[in-house]
Amino acid sequence: MENNKKELRLKYKTLRKQLSENDIEEMSLAIANQLLKLPVWEKNYFHVFLPIKEQQEIDTELILHLLSGKDKEILVSKSNFQTREMTHYLLTDNTKIKKNEYNIPEPVDGIEVPSKKIEVVFIPLLAFDKKGHRVGYGKGFYDKFLGECQAETIKIGLSFFEAEESIDDVHDGDIQLNYCVTPKTIYSF
Repeated sequence: MENNKKELRLKYKTLRKQLSENDIEEMSLAIANQLLKLPVWEKNYFHVFLPIKEQQEIDTELILHLLSGKDKEILVSKSNFQTREMTHYLLTDNTKIKKNEYNIPEPVDGIEVPSKKIEVVFIPLLAFDKKGHRVGYGKGFYDKFLGECQAETIKIGLSFFEAEESIDDVHDGDIQLNYCVTPKTIYSF
């Protein structure tokens, strides 16, 4: 059986649909606890995705609590579906969050921060392999965004499921993860 991105997208969307709300809560908590073991906490600017509930994504609220408890600068994005670009805004107590047409919660406006300043990015994904390649939804937003970050930006994938052996159709433009964290494992690439 081929392990291409299309197949993997299908497989993991199906696996995700089988998770209960309780599963998601428990696994998200386990992931947040794993993150505490990573050597990233001296950094300041952290980019976090806000989960698409309808896609059974990891609940990042616990990660937001960790970051605000450590007084970090938290960035959330707004996606432009015409240009496939993301604009990053500081998350503050006054940030208004609103769902866009794809059910992605986004900041309405705020203080913009360039990609170059971001030191750690938590990345949503559907699947990943043991070399640190990831499969997202295929829209290319994160590839573009990660390409704008500094080379030393730490890229951390978050996944409910363990790594695949490999992904067949990886290409040069794909940016590798530094870590991927699951409820049970920290993968370091």
